[in-house]
Amino acid sequence: MNYQLLVLDLDGTLTNSKKEVSQATLEALIDIQSHGKKVVLASGRPTKGVAPLAELLRLHEFGSYILSFNGGRITDCRNSQIIYEKMLPDDIAKPLYDIARKYSDIDIITYTPDHLISGLHTNQYSELEASINHMPIIHADDFPSQVPESMNKILITGNPETICRAKDEIIGYFHSYLSVYRSDPFFLEIMPRGIDKAHSLLRLLSGIGLTTDEMICCGDGYNDLTMIETAGLGVAMANAQPAVLKTADYITKSNDEDGVLHVINKFLR
Repeated sequence: MNYQLLVLDLDGTLTNSKKEVSQATLEALIDIQSHGKKVVLASGRPTKGVAPLAELLRLHEFGSYILSFNGGRITDCRNSQIIYEKMLPDDIAKPLYDIARKYSDIDIITYTPDHLISGLHTNQYSELEASINHMPIIHADDFPSQVPESMNKILITGNPETICRAKDEIIGYFHSYLSVYRSDPFFLEIMPRGIDKAHSLLRLLSGIGLTTDEMICCGDGYNDLTMIETAGLGVAMANAQPAVLKTADYITKSNDEDGVLHVINKFLR
């Protein structure tokens, strides 16, 4: 198959355990773009958290894309224009906050362009999210009244066992009003209804005249499942969650073994 679009999750996929892209992988990604292929960095991170990697990979030079907030926004890197965006309903902050504060060891956060807003007790997982995105955390005394008017996502962080309980309660309360899923065992993503990486990638494909058969998607986490299922070639990293390994068409090397480079050499060169 003549694959034209390479979609890459970031943490655990493109980046290694040190949150770095190897030089060999970097050079390969620039090379395939110079030969007409497009790259999409598809992450649960906010756009600002993806931007440094997009710049490193020179996506702006080759007309590639950022898919941020797990599909809540797609940005054309040539001109920084948002080409697709979906916001959360404006009536969910208080009920989500009321559910989250029942649990002593979880936090609820959302994003502004420059910082994270923490609504409860900042934990190690909120701090991890801030570190990954190089954005400071601002604590809100009254989270529902201090969140932005328009939000792409809310993130609940905490110990995996507690996250599972909170997830069940949130789904029971909101039913199908929201999309609720884990990206990592300690991250619970609260997204607009129907929004995930696959949904937004289908919007992008339609806009640029490509089909799913021309798309390779690589990932390792729960939030990568739908795009791996949708892609012409769905790739799991060797370090992926068991459900992702089971779903993928192909399993590459781990993120610490240049698994993305292996995919490029096998399917795009």
